[in-house]
Amino acid sequence: METFALDERLARDSSLVIKLGLCELRLIEDRRWPWLVLVPQRPGISEVFELTPLDQAVLTFEQNLVASGLKTLTHATKINVAAIGNVVRQLHVHVIARFEGDPNWPGPVWGHGAAEAYTDDERREIKKKLLEAIHS
Repeated sequence: METFALDERLARDSSLVIKLGLCELRLIEDRRWPWLVLVPQRPGISEVFELTPLDQAVLTFEQNLVASGLKTLTHATKINVAAIGNVVRQLHVHVIARFEGDPNWPGPVWGHGAAEAYTDDERREIKKKLLEAIHS
């Protein structure tokens, strides 16, 4: 039986916030946008419809939980949620807080400029605040 392994690009570009019931919640290492990724811990899955019906329901619940927490935390103009996966085939769902006037508003965040890494203190602080917002 195949075991779950995180795609190397997701591992390189993000850090673990918490493991939820189905997904790893990860913070993308780009401080220009509060940008999270949910990765279902299921091997060999690249599409939402490949998940079991129960996992699909849990994924929807976790997406909503994280999106709501991110909105509460950031007061963003818009929360973008997308599962694109053209480059990284492993199923992962982006949850991104966007603000009018942020870099590349209203265009996509992908491919815009160079990522700006968090400092260790910033990363710890945003993870702490995310967990508080999600669990409130």
